Amino acid sequence: MLLKRLFPHPLLSFLLFVTWMLLVNEFKRGSLVMALILAIVIPLLTAAYWQNRPKVKDVPAFAAYCLLVMWDVIVANFQVAKIILFMRNEDIKSAWIPVPIELKTPEASTLLAGTITMTPGTVTADMSACGKVLLIHSLHAPDPDAIRDDIKSRYEARLKRIFE
Repeated sequence: MLLKRLFPHPLLSFLLFVTWMLLVNEFKRGSLVMALILAIVIPLLTAAYWQNRPKVKDVPAFAAYCLLVMWDVIVANFQVAKIILFMRNEDIKSAWIPVPIELKTPEASTLLAGTITMTPGTVTADMSACGKVLLIHSLHAPDPDAIRDDIKSRYEARLKRIFE
């Protein structure tokens, strides 16, 4: 019970600890103490704002999603570099693509929008007032429907499994 009170959001605490250690890039006693202080204090101070946080229903699926996004970011960097370096401006087909989403939680929708923005070559520019359509800009979209379908099958379907 003491651990639950000390660490109301264990995943956040873990991520804060790891992030601090990566930022300081030193495995010393002072760095460990500071990382531990941050991992305890920040979740305690923000716990009141996280009362209705969504539950991750499938942690292995969430880990797989993170790995998939990292892979997609790496691949997209090469694709964007190829577009910029080797395609003529008149051959680049930029497009605005509306993507209807079926996610129920705002956190899952935000994670989807962030994933799209994090992937080079695409950016989430807007969300409809009802929260059911994302407006995506793609650097090169010869087939906008294929990009929309890829986002829905590759990211949204996984997020539905993780959060719903």
